[in-house]
Amino acid sequence: MATSKAWNSSAVTVFILLEFADHPELRAFLFATFLGIYLVTLAWNLVLIFLIRGDTHLHTPMYFFLSNLSFIDLCYSSTVAPKMLADFFQEQKTISFSGCAAQFFFFVGMGLTECFLLTAMAYDRYAAISRPLLYGTIMSQSLCRRLVAGAYVGGFLSSLIQASSLFTLHFCGPNVINHFFCDLPPILALACSDTFLSQVLNCLVVVATGGASFLVLLVSYSHIAAAVLKICSAEGKLKAFNTCASHLTVVTLLFGSALFMYLRPSSSYSLSRDKVVSVFYSLVIPMLNPLIYSLRNKEIKDALWKVTEKRVLRECQGRSTSPCCCRRP
Repeated sequence: MATSKAWNSSAVTVFILLEFADHPELRAFLFATFLGIYLVTLAWNLVLIFLIRGDTHLHTPMYFFLSNLSFIDLCYSSTVAPKMLADFFQEQKTISFSGCAAQFFFFVGMGLTECFLLTAMAYDRYAAISRPLLYGTIMSQSLCRRLVAGAYVGGFLSSLIQASSLFTLHFCGPNVINHFFCDLPPILALACSDTFLSQVLNCLVVVATGGASFLVLLVSYSHIAAAVLKICSAEGKLKAFNTCASHLTVVTLLFGSALFMYLRPSSSYSLSRDKVVSVFYSLVIPMLNPLIYSLRNKEIKDALWKVTEKRVLRECQGRSTSPCCCRRP
């Protein structure tokens, strides 16, 4: 009841979002660029999900986590991109108070879920490299499902705490958010009531979730490094490194941008500069993740080729009754 009253007491019922850039002549170019990024994000993540679900050779813990990562990236980007693209040619870019709260909740929830999932994937890589003989026993189907479910629960529970602390503040005007979506720093800047407790709570959530994830990542990769150093052959070391390289790249991109964005003193915030960083972690990273995992992964490339080859064969057979020689070189 207290939360409901606090939400209803807000004088602001609608927020106004600003453009990504204050240059109208760049509007068409930016729209085309962001639309292209979003379409590539949708296409690659959907392709990965269907490939992993459809190919029995990819029914392993690593690819189970990867299919969930693709689903999260797809949803994560979709909480921001459609609204941003629709607003490009609107004179007044408005979003309701409840719509802003919902966008913030799902955006943060998906982001934190991805952090927890990447942590689970680090544990999976540790089990694969450090305990190869026991890998199948350690990473059972039930454990994998529990880890994924725990990532969602932890991510959205943390997001609920952050959203509640933020949107129970009093907003009496102005209502212009200096951003292209509802993010923490620009919304805090509009609050009329004291934001100290909200800032402390949000900081504690970020530190607790990020710190716990980073600790597990550090421990996992410490054991992985120790196991790799024990491998005698250079080929074996390279193979072990390649199994972790994609995951390390994705972790560095996500955690690096998040640390830069949310764990800085408020005096160093530049909302105009932060828009560029926000584009990177909300739109670019979800596009890069499936590419990073796909381009270096022979099994995924083989699965993609099988699907392409089957389609080409069907087209060949549909056009001619003679045997088709469309085969992989």
